[in-house]
Amino acid sequence: ELLNIAGLGPIFGALAGALWGPIVYIWIVFGTIFAGGVHDFLSGTLSMRQDGASISEVVGNNLGKVMLQVMRVFSVILLVLIGATFTTGPAGLFAELTPNILTKNFWVVILLIYYFLATMFPIDKIIGKIYPIFGVLLIVMCVGVIGGIFAGGYPIEELTLTNEHPAKTPFWSMMFVTVACGACSGFHSTQAPLVGRCIDDERKNRRIFYGAMVAEGVIALIWATVGIAFYHGTKGLYAAGNALHNNQSVMVYNIGKGLLGPVGVILTVVGVGICPITSADTAFRSARLTISDWFHIDQKSIPSRLKISIPLFAAGALLTQLNFSVIWRYFSYSNQTLAMIVLWTGAAYLCKWRKGTLYSLVAAIPATFMSAVTATYLFMAPECLHLSTAIAYPVGVIFAAICFVVYVVKGIIPNMKPTDRLSGIPAES
Repeated sequence: ELLNIAGLGPIFGALAGALWGPIVYIWIVFGTIFAGGVHDFLSGTLSMRQDGASISEVVGNNLGKVMLQVMRVFSVILLVLIGATFTTGPAGLFAELTPNILTKNFWVVILLIYYFLATMFPIDKIIGKIYPIFGVLLIVMCVGVIGGIFAGGYPIEELTLTNEHPAKTPFWSMMFVTVACGACSGFHSTQAPLVGRCIDDERKNRRIFYGAMVAEGVIALIWATVGIAFYHGTKGLYAAGNALHNNQSVMVYNIGKGLLGPVGVILTVVGVGICPITSADTAFRSARLTISDWFHIDQKSIPSRLKISIPLFAAGALLTQLNFSVIWRYFSYSNQTLAMIVLWTGAAYLCKWRKGTLYSLVAAIPATFMSAVTATYLFMAPECLHLSTAIAYPVGVIFAAICFVVYVVKGIIPNMKPTDRLSGIPAES
């Protein structure tokens, strides 16, 4: 589960988020505990309770047929975006480290071939056999880089609420979208059915789904800390990014080499390769399964898998030719929008399941927060409407408030017993 969900977000997203300074630590910690972990646990559990249904089907069953159709389209687009994003990232790094004849596009082709094979074959034939090895290498990489920071005596900034972004970019809501997978990620919900179909006991869900999100949050926290410390503050990190044209693959390479020498290069290259590759292969697999669920296409035979896989990979290959930073921004926004929808889905399910007011708040509160984040970002981000904060901030708050009111009117009130409406005590299950 950890390798499925840990793409470039906890590394590249954390480094980008570190530009705002130590304030990013607060979002990573609290976002992981109260938003990301809840999101992952609920999406995994709800999928399992609906026979391993894809997240679009889960959303449709709880939020209605309109949202079902929206989610089917939205999730496939997001998954292909993720596949493209997590291809260009490692391909760029591999191109930097190999002879000039092995260009970025060469590595894109190699990675797409691997993704295609991993998507076509059963999960236990390729993915299941190599993931344990990758998992060990990922953990060793994280321990190595943070150990290098302490061993090298690099200064670690004290926690502050100050916006330290050198370009004075507002942290609300830009930081919350930029960090992406390191704190809360809608992409994780698309991976939940893959793992949920392999779990034999629902009691393991908290350890698997919530635990994997906590582990990813730790990875993001490590890389945000390393980025600020290694480059001696946000100004140094910002200058390094500009000098490298925001090529974060090279930044990660430089960090590994600077902290641990040749061994660090190997560890960071393997780690940065592992995270996106092990997420991209399952992203394309999830897209195939989402479409097969949508159109009821049986996936037991190879030809039926090819009918879906070939168009998906063709679209992904085209997207890899776009600028990485452009793809990343659209992926990040789509990612957090999906997280918002899935959290509201969890709140709706809990309203019906527990027949009360308090249980569903564990999902409704982070859902409301993410509603404000995504609406604000839509109105203020340069790649979106690019309006002033004077407009975007109030719109975000109003949208979140409307969502919460709808949740109360449509979710809580209809599912309360008459006595609950007077006492406010949640009903018995």
